[in-house]
Amino acid sequence: MFTPAVMRALRKNKTLRYGVPMLLLVVGGSFGLREFSQIRYDAVKIKVDPELEKKLKMNKISLESEYEKIKDSTFEDWKNIRGPRPWEDPDLLQGRNPEILKTKTT
Repeated sequence: MFTPAVMRALRKNKTLRYGVPMLLLVVGGSFGLREFSQIRYDAVKIKVDPELEKKLKMNKISLESEYEKIKDSTFEDWKNIRGPRPWEDPDLLQGRNPEILKTKTT
């Protein structure tokens, strides 16, 4: 189809070698991003189950109501306890005796 001289010239052309793949990446990326960003707007249109919506409306917990609960609390006897790391036993770390805990659960 093309002569060897033309093929050699096309291979040496920097626009075809680097520019066309870059242009394809930019244009193709914009179409891909459009599809992914459309998911965000489609998720907003999904209807919530009416039973779940009723449960959520019945549970009237607000930031103000929680603040009123702890407003008069005193934190003078509060103790900072570090949480256990995955390889540590949480009962030993927090000063609880595991033998007592085992007898309570049985």
